[in-house]
Amino acid sequence: MRKRSGIPRKSIRTERQRHRPITTSRSFFRSFPHTVRRGRSNFFRAALFALLGAAFLGGCATLPEVSRGPRNSQAVRFEDGKGPLTGAQSAAIIARLKTSSGETSILDRHVALEQSFVDSPLVVGNRVTLIKDGPATYRAMFAAIRKAKDHINLETYIIEDDEIGRKFSDLLIEKQGQGVQVSVLYDSAGSINTPRAFFERLEANGIRTLEFNPINPLSGRNKSWLDHRDHRKLLIVDGRMAFLGGVNISSVYSGGSAPKAKPVISADGKNKVPWRDTHLQVEGPVVAEYQKLFLDTWEKQKGEPLAGGHYFPQIENTGKDIVRAIGSAADEPYSRIYVTLVSAINSAETSIYLTNAYFVPDPQLLAALKEAAQRGVDVRILLPGQTDFWAVFHAGRSHYTELLKAGVKVYERQGALLHAKTALIDGVWSCIGSTNLDWRSFVHNNEVDAVILGDSFARQLQAMYEDDLKESKIINLKQWRKRSVFLRMKEWSARLWEYWL
Repeated sequence: MRKRSGIPRKSIRTERQRHRPITTSRSFFRSFPHTVRRGRSNFFRAALFALLGAAFLGGCATLPEVSRGPRNSQAVRFEDGKGPLTGAQSAAIIARLKTSSGETSILDRHVALEQSFVDSPLVVGNRVTLIKDGPATYRAMFAAIRKAKDHINLETYIIEDDEIGRKFSDLLIEKQGQGVQVSVLYDSAGSINTPRAFFERLEANGIRTLEFNPINPLSGRNKSWLDHRDHRKLLIVDGRMAFLGGVNISSVYSGGSAPKAKPVISADGKNKVPWRDTHLQVEGPVVAEYQKLFLDTWEKQKGEPLAGGHYFPQIENTGKDIVRAIGSAADEPYSRIYVTLVSAINSAETSIYLTNAYFVPDPQLLAALKEAAQRGVDVRILLPGQTDFWAVFHAGRSHYTELLKAGVKVYERQGALLHAKTALIDGVWSCIGSTNLDWRSFVHNNEVDAVILGDSFARQLQAMYEDDLKESKIINLKQWRKRSVFLRMKEWSARLWEYWL
Protein backbone atom coordinates (compact mmCIF):
# COMPACT_ATOMS: atom_id res chain seq x y z
CA MET A 1 0.00 0.00 0.00
CA ARG A 2 1.31 3.45 -0.86
CA LYS A 3 -0.31 6.37 0.86
CA ARG A 4 0.00 10.07 0.36
CA SER A 5 -0.53 12.74 2.90
CA GLY A 6 -2.00 16.14 2.19
CA ILE A 7 -0.01 19.17 1.04
CA PRO A 8 3.10 19.34 3.22
CA ARG A 9 3.07 22.18 5.71
CA LYS A 10 5.60 22.86 8.38
CA SER A 11 2.83 22.66 10.96
CA ILE A 12 1.82 19.19 9.75
CA ARG A 13 3.81 16.05 10.54
CA THR A 14 3.12 13.08 8.27
CA GLU A 15 3.37 9.80 10.15
CA ARG A 16 5.93 7.33 8.87
CA GLN A 17 4.87 3.84 9.93
CA ARG A 18 6.79 1.04 8.30
CA HIS A 19 6.55 -2.74 8.42
CA ARG A 20 9.92 -3.99 7.24
CA PRO A 21 10.79 -7.22 5.46
CA ILE A 22 13.51 -9.45 6.84
CA THR A 23 16.15 -7.28 5.20
CA THR A 24 16.04 -4.14 3.11
CA SER A 25 19.72 -3.70 2.32
CA ARG A 26 20.75 -3.56 -1.32
CA SER A 27 23.10 -6.46 -0.76
CA PHE A 28 19.99 -8.65 -0.35
CA PHE A 29 18.52 -7.56 -3.65
CA ARG A 30 21.86 -7.83 -5.42
CA SER A 31 22.06 -11.47 -4.32
CA PHE A 32 18.53 -12.18 -5.54
CA PRO A 33 19.33 -12.54 -9.29
CA HIS A 34 21.99 -15.22 -8.78
CA THR A 35 19.25 -17.87 -8.96
CA VAL A 36 18.20 -16.44 -12.31
CA ARG A 37 21.58 -17.20 -13.82
CA ARG A 38 21.11 -20.88 -13.03
CA GLY A 39 17.98 -21.15 -15.16
CA ARG A 40 14.53 -19.80 -15.75
CA SER A 41 12.82 -22.30 -13.49
CA ASN A 42 14.76 -20.90 -10.57
CA PHE A 43 13.82 -17.41 -11.67
CA PHE A 44 10.13 -18.21 -11.44
CA ARG A 45 10.69 -19.63 -7.95
CA ALA A 46 12.44 -16.37 -7.07
CA ALA A 47 9.51 -14.41 -8.47
CA LEU A 48 7.12 -16.46 -6.35
CA PHE A 49 9.28 -15.71 -3.30
CA ALA A 50 9.06 -12.00 -4.11
CA LEU A 51 5.28 -12.21 -4.34
CA LEU A 52 4.96 -14.03 -1.02
CA GLY A 53 7.35 -11.59 0.64
CA ALA A 54 5.39 -8.63 -0.67
CA ALA A 55 2.23 -10.07 0.83
CA PHE A 56 3.74 -9.65 4.29
CA LEU A 57 4.54 -5.97 3.78
CA GLY A 58 1.82 -4.02 5.50
CA GLY A 59 1.71 -0.23 5.82
CA CYS A 60 4.39 2.03 4.51
CA ALA A 61 5.70 5.54 4.77
CA THR A 62 3.88 8.41 3.17
CA LEU A 63 4.79 10.70 0.31
CA PRO A 64 3.23 14.16 0.29
CA GLU A 65 0.59 15.30 -2.16
CA VAL A 66 2.15 18.18 -4.09
CA SER A 67 -0.11 21.13 -4.91
CA ARG A 68 -0.51 21.98 -8.58
CA GLY A 69 -1.74 25.50 -7.97
CA PRO A 70 -0.39 28.54 -6.14
CA ARG A 71 0.00 27.72 -2.47
CA ASN A 72 0.48 31.27 -1.32
CA SER A 73 1.36 34.71 -2.65
CA GLN A 74 4.76 34.71 -0.99
CA ALA A 75 7.38 36.62 -2.96
CA VAL A 76 10.66 34.90 -3.80
CA ARG A 77 13.45 36.04 -1.48
CA PHE A 78 17.21 35.70 -1.73
CA GLU A 79 20.20 35.90 0.60
CA ASP A 80 23.90 36.55 0.25
CA GLY A 81 26.80 36.10 2.64
CA LYS A 82 25.59 38.99 4.77
CA GLY A 83 21.96 37.92 5.13
CA PRO A 84 18.55 38.37 3.45
CA LEU A 85 18.23 40.75 0.52
CA THR A 86 15.45 43.31 0.37
CA GLY A 87 12.23 42.67 -1.52
CA ALA A 88 13.33 45.11 -4.22
CA GLN A 89 16.70 43.37 -4.62
CA SER A 90 15.02 39.97 -4.82
CA ALA A 91 12.52 41.18 -7.41
CA ALA A 92 15.36 42.60 -9.49
CA ILE A 93 17.11 39.21 -9.49
CA ILE A 94 13.95 37.44 -10.72
CA ALA A 95 13.53 40.09 -13.41
CA ARG A 96 17.10 39.56 -14.65
CA LEU A 97 16.59 35.79 -14.72
CA LYS A 98 13.43 36.18 -16.78
CA THR A 99 15.13 38.56 -19.18
CA SER A 100 17.88 36.06 -19.97
CA SER A 101 15.81 32.89 -19.76
CA GLY A 102 12.34 33.81 -21.00
CA GLU A 103 9.01 33.60 -19.23
CA THR A 104 8.49 30.42 -17.23
CA SER A 105 6.53 29.54 -14.12
CA ILE A 106 9.67 28.00 -12.68
CA LEU A 107 11.04 31.46 -11.87
CA ASP A 108 8.14 32.73 -9.80
CA ARG A 109 5.28 30.34 -9.04
CA HIS A 110 7.40 27.22 -8.51
CA VAL A 111 10.34 28.92 -6.78
CA ALA A 112 7.91 30.62 -4.37
CA LEU A 113 6.30 27.24 -3.65
CA GLU A 114 9.72 25.65 -3.23
CA GLN A 115 10.58 28.38 -0.75
CA SER A 116 7.57 27.51 1.41
CA PHE A 117 8.53 23.89 2.07
CA VAL A 118 12.35 23.98 1.93
CA ASP A 119 14.05 25.48 4.97
CA SER A 120 17.20 26.64 3.19
CA PRO A 121 17.32 29.95 1.27
CA LEU A 122 18.22 30.77 -2.32
CA VAL A 123 21.73 32.15 -1.96
CA VAL A 124 23.40 34.46 -4.49
CA GLY A 125 27.10 35.09 -5.00
CA ASN A 126 28.35 31.54 -5.56
CA ARG A 127 30.59 29.89 -8.13
CA VAL A 128 29.47 26.42 -9.24
CA THR A 129 31.62 24.09 -11.34
CA LEU A 130 30.09 21.13 -13.15
CA ILE A 131 32.31 18.03 -12.98
CA LYS A 132 31.96 14.93 -15.15
CA ASP A 133 32.99 11.48 -13.88
CA GLY A 134 35.19 10.20 -11.10
CA PRO A 135 38.72 11.12 -12.25
CA ALA A 136 37.92 14.83 -12.62
CA THR A 137 35.95 14.80 -9.36
CA TYR A 138 38.79 13.22 -7.41
CA ARG A 139 41.35 15.65 -8.87
CA ALA A 140 39.24 18.60 -7.75
CA MET A 141 38.65 17.10 -4.31
CA PHE A 142 42.33 16.30 -3.76
CA ALA A 143 43.31 19.83 -4.79
CA ALA A 144 40.84 21.33 -2.32
CA ILE A 145 41.91 18.99 0.51
CA ARG A 146 45.58 19.84 -0.02
CA LYS A 147 44.75 23.55 0.42
CA ALA A 148 42.67 23.04 3.58
CA LYS A 149 43.78 25.16 6.55
CA ASP A 150 41.11 24.68 9.24
CA HIS A 151 38.87 21.62 8.77
CA ILE A 152 37.62 18.93 6.39
CA ASN A 153 34.17 17.36 6.82
CA LEU A 154 33.43 14.31 4.70
CA GLU A 155 30.04 12.56 4.53
CA THR A 156 29.74 9.62 2.15
CA TYR A 157 27.64 6.57 1.47
CA ILE A 158 30.56 4.44 0.27
CA ILE A 159 34.24 4.69 1.13
CA GLU A 160 36.16 1.61 0.03
CA ASP A 161 39.52 0.21 1.04
CA ASP A 162 40.87 0.29 -2.50
CA GLU A 163 43.26 2.48 -4.47
CA ILE A 164 41.00 5.55 -4.38
CA GLY A 165 39.96 5.03 -0.77
CA ARG A 166 43.59 4.72 0.32
CA LYS A 167 44.53 7.89 -1.56
CA PHE A 168 41.81 9.71 0.34
CA SER A 169 42.83 8.24 3.68
CA ASP A 170 46.53 9.03 3.15
CA LEU A 171 45.77 12.63 2.23
CA LEU A 172 43.33 13.10 5.11
CA ILE A 173 45.87 11.72 7.57
CA GLU A 174 48.49 14.07 6.15
CA LYS A 175 46.20 17.09 6.64
CA GLN A 176 45.27 15.98 10.16
CA GLY A 177 48.99 15.87 10.93
CA GLN A 178 49.25 19.47 9.75
CA GLY A 179 46.65 20.58 12.29
CA VAL A 180 43.58 20.48 10.04
CA GLN A 181 40.69 18.83 11.89
CA VAL A 182 39.25 16.00 9.75
CA SER A 183 35.84 14.41 10.43
CA VAL A 184 34.49 11.46 8.42
CA LEU A 185 30.84 10.32 8.52
CA TYR A 186 30.19 7.13 6.53
CA ASP A 187 27.17 4.90 6.04
CA SER A 188 27.30 1.48 7.68
CA ALA A 189 25.48 -0.35 4.85
CA GLY A 190 27.15 1.49 1.98
CA SER A 191 30.61 0.85 3.44
CA ILE A 192 29.85 -2.61 4.76
CA ASN A 193 32.71 -4.18 2.77
CA THR A 194 35.30 -1.76 4.14
CA PRO A 195 37.26 -3.42 6.95
CA ARG A 196 37.19 -1.86 10.40
CA ALA A 197 40.99 -1.54 10.24
CA PHE A 198 40.60 1.11 7.53
CA PHE A 199 38.74 3.41 9.94
CA GLU A 200 40.91 2.47 12.90
CA ARG A 201 43.92 3.79 11.00
CA LEU A 202 42.13 7.11 10.50
CA GLU A 203 41.19 7.27 14.17
CA ALA A 204 44.73 6.37 15.30
CA ASN A 205 45.94 9.45 13.43
CA GLY A 206 43.48 11.80 15.14
CA ILE A 207 40.67 11.80 12.58
CA ARG A 208 37.14 11.68 13.97
CA THR A 209 35.03 8.96 12.34
CA LEU A 210 31.35 8.19 12.80
CA GLU A 211 29.35 5.25 11.42
CA PHE A 212 25.83 6.18 10.34
CA ASN A 213 23.20 3.80 11.77
CA PRO A 214 25.48 0.83 12.45
CA ILE A 215 24.01 -2.40 11.12
CA ASN A 216 23.62 -3.80 14.59
CA PRO A 217 20.19 -4.47 16.12
CA LEU A 218 21.73 -4.22 19.61
CA SER A 219 23.18 -0.73 19.08
CA GLY A 220 20.02 0.97 20.37
CA ARG A 221 20.89 4.10 18.44
CA ASN A 222 17.99 4.19 16.03
CA LYS A 223 14.90 2.02 15.58
CA SER A 224 15.19 2.36 11.80
CA TRP A 225 18.86 1.31 11.70
CA LEU A 226 18.21 -1.24 8.96
CA ASP A 227 16.49 0.79 6.24
CA HIS A 228 17.41 4.41 7.13
CA ARG A 229 20.65 5.04 5.23
CA ASP A 230 22.87 8.07 4.61
CA HIS A 231 23.16 8.19 0.82
CA ARG A 232 24.78 11.65 0.74
CA LYS A 233 28.11 12.40 -0.92
CA LEU A 234 29.30 15.64 0.65
CA LEU A 235 32.78 17.09 1.19
CA ILE A 236 33.24 20.47 2.89
CA VAL A 237 36.63 22.19 3.08
CA ASP A 238 37.19 25.12 5.48
CA GLY A 239 33.49 26.02 5.30
CA ARG A 240 34.24 27.73 1.97
CA MET A 241 34.02 24.96 -0.62
CA ALA A 242 31.66 22.00 -0.94
CA PHE A 243 31.46 19.03 -3.27
CA LEU A 244 28.27 17.04 -3.83
CA GLY A 245 26.69 14.78 -6.43
CA GLY A 246 26.70 11.10 -7.26
CA VAL A 247 30.36 10.11 -6.87
CA ASN A 248 31.26 7.82 -3.96
CA ILE A 249 34.82 7.09 -2.85
CA SER A 250 35.59 3.97 -4.83
CA SER A 251 37.89 2.82 -7.61
CA VAL A 252 34.91 1.86 -9.79
CA TYR A 253 34.90 5.54 -10.84
CA SER A 254 38.58 5.71 -11.69
CA GLY A 255 38.25 4.92 -15.39
CA GLY A 256 35.84 7.66 -16.46
CA SER A 257 33.18 7.18 -19.14
CA ALA A 258 34.77 8.52 -22.32
CA PRO A 259 34.23 6.22 -25.34
CA LYS A 260 37.91 5.17 -25.25
CA ALA A 261 38.11 4.91 -21.46
CA LYS A 262 39.72 1.75 -20.16
CA PRO A 263 37.48 -0.49 -18.05
CA VAL A 264 38.33 -0.66 -14.37
CA ILE A 265 40.14 -3.85 -13.36
CA SER A 266 38.57 -5.18 -10.19
CA ALA A 267 40.35 -7.04 -7.40
CA ASP A 268 39.34 -10.38 -8.95
CA GLY A 269 41.05 -9.41 -12.20
CA LYS A 270 37.82 -8.95 -14.18
CA ASN A 271 37.01 -5.91 -16.27
CA LYS A 272 34.22 -3.69 -15.06
CA VAL A 273 32.26 -1.30 -17.23
CA PRO A 274 33.26 2.37 -16.79
CA TRP A 275 30.99 4.53 -14.62
CA ARG A 276 29.34 7.76 -15.79
CA ASP A 277 28.59 10.23 -13.01
CA THR A 278 28.12 13.94 -12.30
CA HIS A 279 29.38 16.03 -9.39
CA LEU A 280 29.47 19.69 -8.34
CA GLN A 281 32.08 21.96 -6.81
CA VAL A 282 30.44 24.86 -4.98
CA GLU A 283 32.20 27.94 -3.59
CA GLY A 284 30.50 30.82 -1.83
CA PRO A 285 28.07 31.67 0.96
CA VAL A 286 25.73 28.73 0.22
CA VAL A 287 28.42 26.38 1.59
CA ALA A 288 27.21 27.35 5.07
CA GLU A 289 23.91 25.57 4.32
CA TYR A 290 25.75 22.35 3.48
CA GLN A 291 27.83 22.73 6.61
CA LYS A 292 24.63 22.91 8.68
CA LEU A 293 23.42 19.65 7.11
CA PHE A 294 26.66 17.86 7.95
CA LEU A 295 26.80 19.12 11.54
CA ASP A 296 23.12 18.31 12.11
CA THR A 297 23.57 14.71 10.95
CA TRP A 298 26.72 14.33 13.03
CA GLU A 299 24.84 15.50 16.11
CA LYS A 300 21.82 13.25 15.43
CA GLN A 301 24.17 10.28 15.15
CA LYS A 302 25.62 11.18 18.56
CA GLY A 303 29.11 11.90 17.32
CA GLU A 304 31.52 13.56 19.72
CA PRO A 305 31.18 17.38 19.65
CA LEU A 306 33.09 18.94 16.75
CA ALA A 307 34.64 21.75 18.75
CA GLY A 308 37.51 23.93 17.63
CA GLY A 309 36.76 24.27 13.93
CA HIS A 310 35.92 27.58 12.30
CA TYR A 311 32.91 26.08 10.56
CA PHE A 312 31.09 29.23 9.46
CA PRO A 313 33.59 31.79 8.15
CA GLN A 314 32.37 35.07 6.69
CA ILE A 315 32.30 34.52 2.92
CA GLU A 316 32.10 37.28 0.36
CA ASN A 317 30.39 36.72 -2.99
CA THR A 318 32.61 34.56 -5.18
CA GLY A 319 30.54 34.33 -8.35
CA LYS A 320 27.15 34.87 -9.98
CA ASP A 321 25.46 31.52 -9.42
CA ILE A 322 22.22 31.28 -7.39
CA VAL A 323 22.07 28.07 -5.36
CA ARG A 324 19.67 26.47 -2.92
CA ALA A 325 21.00 23.62 -0.77
CA ILE A 326 18.38 20.92 -0.19
CA GLY A 327 18.89 18.22 2.39
CA SER A 328 16.35 15.44 2.88
CA ALA A 329 16.27 12.88 5.68
CA ALA A 330 14.07 9.89 6.48
CA ASP A 331 13.37 11.13 10.01
CA GLU A 332 11.73 14.32 8.71
CA PRO A 333 8.02 14.76 7.87
CA TYR A 334 8.59 14.54 4.11
CA SER A 335 11.33 14.53 1.50
CA ARG A 336 12.10 18.12 0.55
CA ILE A 337 13.75 17.15 -2.72
CA TYR A 338 10.74 15.04 -3.69
CA VAL A 339 8.32 17.92 -3.23
CA THR A 340 10.72 20.29 -4.98
CA LEU A 341 11.15 18.05 -8.00
CA VAL A 342 7.47 17.16 -8.46
CA SER A 343 6.50 20.83 -8.11
CA ALA A 344 9.09 21.84 -10.71
CA ILE A 345 7.81 19.19 -13.13
CA ASN A 346 4.24 20.40 -12.60
CA SER A 347 5.36 23.96 -13.41
CA ALA A 348 7.42 23.09 -16.50
CA GLU A 349 6.35 24.81 -19.71
CA THR A 350 8.96 23.88 -22.33
CA SER A 351 11.34 21.07 -21.33
CA ILE A 352 12.17 18.47 -18.68
CA TYR A 353 15.49 16.63 -19.07
CA LEU A 354 16.16 14.03 -16.37
CA THR A 355 19.19 11.80 -15.90
CA ASN A 356 19.07 9.15 -13.20
CA ALA A 357 20.70 5.92 -12.14
CA TYR A 358 17.77 4.26 -10.35
CA PHE A 359 14.30 5.02 -11.66
CA VAL A 360 11.39 3.53 -9.70
CA PRO A 361 8.78 6.32 -9.71
CA ASP A 362 5.85 6.55 -7.32
CA PRO A 363 2.38 7.18 -8.86
CA GLN A 364 2.49 10.96 -8.32
CA LEU A 365 5.89 11.43 -9.98
CA LEU A 366 4.85 9.13 -12.82
CA ALA A 367 1.64 11.11 -13.34
CA ALA A 368 3.51 14.44 -13.28
CA LEU A 369 5.86 13.28 -16.04
CA LYS A 370 3.04 11.93 -18.23
CA GLU A 371 0.87 15.03 -17.76
CA ALA A 372 3.78 17.31 -18.63
CA ALA A 373 4.33 15.44 -21.89
CA GLN A 374 0.62 15.52 -22.68
CA ARG A 375 0.50 19.31 -22.31
CA GLY A 376 3.32 19.70 -24.84
CA VAL A 377 6.43 19.78 -22.67
CA ASP A 378 9.48 18.03 -24.15
CA VAL A 379 10.03 15.34 -21.49
CA ARG A 380 13.17 13.22 -21.79
CA ILE A 381 14.44 10.66 -19.30
CA LEU A 382 17.97 9.29 -19.62
CA LEU A 383 18.45 6.00 -17.74
CA PRO A 384 21.08 3.24 -17.60
CA GLY A 385 21.28 0.66 -20.35
CA GLN A 386 23.05 -1.63 -17.88
CA THR A 387 23.16 -1.61 -14.12
CA ASP A 388 24.78 -2.92 -10.96
CA PHE A 389 21.35 -3.50 -9.39
CA TRP A 390 19.04 -5.72 -11.44
CA ALA A 391 15.83 -5.19 -9.43
CA VAL A 392 15.76 -1.40 -9.80
CA PHE A 393 16.68 -1.72 -13.47
CA HIS A 394 13.72 -3.97 -14.30
CA ALA A 395 11.28 -2.25 -11.92
CA GLY A 396 12.01 1.01 -13.75
CA ARG A 397 11.58 -0.62 -17.14
CA SER A 398 8.15 -1.85 -16.08
CA HIS A 399 6.97 1.79 -16.37
CA TYR A 400 8.30 2.40 -19.89
CA THR A 401 5.12 1.51 -21.77
CA GLU A 402 2.86 4.00 -20.01
CA LEU A 403 5.52 6.73 -20.23
CA LEU A 404 6.07 6.17 -23.95
CA LYS A 405 2.33 6.10 -24.63
CA ALA A 406 2.04 9.50 -22.93
CA GLY A 407 4.74 10.99 -25.17
CA VAL A 408 7.70 10.84 -22.77
CA LYS A 409 10.99 10.09 -24.54
CA VAL A 410 13.07 7.42 -22.80
CA TYR A 411 16.77 6.83 -23.53
CA GLU A 412 19.20 4.22 -22.19
CA ARG A 413 22.89 5.12 -21.88
CA GLN A 414 25.21 2.67 -23.61
CA GLY A 415 28.87 1.87 -23.01
CA ALA A 416 28.97 2.99 -19.38
CA LEU A 417 27.12 2.43 -16.14
CA LEU A 418 25.08 5.60 -15.65
CA HIS A 419 25.10 6.76 -12.01
CA ALA A 420 24.36 10.51 -12.39
CA LYS A 421 21.32 12.25 -10.85
CA THR A 422 20.45 15.51 -12.62
CA ALA A 423 17.39 17.50 -13.68
CA LEU A 424 17.09 20.44 -16.06
CA ILE A 425 13.73 22.16 -16.47
CA ASP A 426 12.78 24.99 -18.85
CA GLY A 427 16.44 25.75 -19.49
CA VAL A 428 16.83 27.67 -16.23
CA TRP A 429 16.15 25.37 -13.22
CA SER A 430 18.88 22.80 -12.62
CA CYS A 431 19.26 20.18 -9.90
CA ILE A 432 22.21 17.91 -9.16
CA GLY A 433 22.82 15.70 -6.14
CA SER A 434 22.64 12.24 -4.64
CA THR A 435 18.89 11.62 -4.99
CA ASN A 436 17.65 8.80 -7.20
CA LEU A 437 14.13 8.78 -8.62
CA ASP A 438 13.01 5.90 -6.44
CA TRP A 439 11.17 5.19 -3.21
CA ARG A 440 14.39 4.49 -1.33
CA SER A 441 15.76 8.00 -1.93
CA PHE A 442 12.43 9.71 -1.30
CA VAL A 443 11.42 7.76 1.83
CA HIS A 444 14.32 5.87 3.39
CA ASN A 445 17.54 7.82 2.74
CA ASN A 446 19.34 10.97 3.75
CA GLU A 447 20.11 12.83 0.51
CA VAL A 448 21.70 16.15 -0.47
CA ASP A 449 21.13 18.18 -3.63
CA ALA A 450 21.72 21.60 -5.15
CA VAL A 451 19.20 23.66 -7.11
CA ILE A 452 20.87 26.20 -9.40
CA LEU A 453 18.90 29.01 -11.07
CA GLY A 454 20.07 30.64 -14.28
CA ASP A 455 20.55 29.89 -17.96
CA SER A 456 24.36 30.04 -17.85
CA PHE A 457 24.77 26.92 -15.72
CA ALA A 458 21.75 25.31 -17.42
CA ARG A 459 23.49 25.55 -20.80
CA GLN A 460 26.47 23.63 -19.41
CA LEU A 461 24.21 20.94 -18.00
CA GLN A 462 22.27 20.70 -21.26
CA ALA A 463 25.51 20.31 -23.25
CA MET A 464 26.49 17.44 -20.95
CA TYR A 465 23.02 15.92 -21.38
CA GLU A 466 23.24 16.09 -25.17
CA ASP A 467 26.66 14.44 -25.09
CA ASP A 468 25.14 11.57 -23.13
CA LEU A 469 22.26 11.26 -25.59
CA LYS A 470 24.82 10.70 -28.36
CA GLU A 471 25.94 7.60 -26.46
CA SER A 472 22.36 6.43 -25.80
CA LYS A 473 19.63 4.39 -27.46
CA ILE A 474 16.09 5.75 -27.65
CA ILE A 475 13.37 3.31 -26.62
CA ASN A 476 10.78 2.81 -29.36
CA LEU A 477 7.30 1.85 -28.15
CA LYS A 478 6.60 -0.51 -31.04
CA GLN A 479 9.87 -2.38 -30.47
CA TRP A 480 9.50 -2.27 -26.69
CA ARG A 481 6.19 -4.11 -26.92
CA LYS A 482 8.01 -7.00 -28.62
CA ARG A 483 10.29 -7.73 -25.64
CA SER A 484 10.32 -11.29 -24.37
CA VAL A 485 8.03 -12.84 -21.77
CA PHE A 486 11.13 -13.53 -19.69
CA LEU A 487 11.96 -9.79 -19.50
CA ARG A 488 8.34 -9.00 -18.65
CA MET A 489 8.48 -11.49 -15.79
CA LYS A 490 11.64 -9.86 -14.48
CA GLU A 491 9.89 -6.50 -14.55
CA TRP A 492 6.84 -7.90 -12.79
CA SER A 493 8.80 -9.58 -9.99
CA ALA A 494 11.05 -6.54 -9.44
CA ARG A 495 8.07 -4.21 -9.31
CA LEU A 496 6.65 -6.14 -6.38
CA TRP A 497 9.52 -4.80 -4.30
CA GLU A 498 9.79 -1.28 -5.74
CA TYR A 499 8.90 0.46 -2.48
CA TRP A 500 11.98 -1.08 -0.84
CA LEU A 501 14.45 -0.85 -3.74
